[in-house]
This record gives sequence, C-alpha cells and structure tokens, in this order.
Amino acid sequence: MVDTTSLTRAVDHFADRLRAAPQSRLQRAGAAQALALAREFARRAQLAERPGCEPREMPDAGMFAAADQVTVAGHDLALVLKNEAEVEEAVRLVQEALKRAGV
Repeated sequence: MVDTTSLTRAVDHFADRLRAAPQSRLQRAGAAQALALAREFARRAQLAERPGCEPREMPDAGMFAAADQVTVAGHDLALVLKNEAEVEEAVRLVQEALKRAGV
C-alpha cells in the first residue's frame, strides 16, 4: 500500500487556504484553479477505477464549493494511487494550483 499522506495534507492545506480566502481572490483565480484541479483529480481517479470508461466531468458547483470539491476529489484520488511517483505527481499538481490560485 502506498503512503498518500503527503497528498491528503497538500489537498487539505489548499482547501483551507481557499476557505480562508476573500471572495475577490476566489473570483480572480482561486475558484477556477481549484475546480480545474478537482476535475483533473476526479478524471484520474475514475480512469484508475474504471479503465476504458469515459470519465464524467465534475460539475462547477460555484466558487464557494471549490474547496470541498478539491477535498473530495483529492481524497478519492489518494485511494486509488498505485505508487510513490503518482503521489508525487499529484502533490506537484496541488502545489502548482495553489500558486496559480493566489490564496
């Protein structure tokens, strides 16, 4: 079993930053970056769980739900990752999204 603690911590940190961010930051980039990351994580998790099936796109539930969407998608992905390289890649994606989000 692969240790995904670093991923869940990174995802939780990003979500906490989003929840603490002012609405203006969410509108500028925070929510869009969070949704893009959540969609990518959801896509990866679905492909791992159901290879060959077309993944469904996570809907846009609004800027105030972005933190929850990142959390759910990140934790779901952590359950299906198979090796340390996949964990490191996912952590890198969180770190990049956090920088672009400006929160």
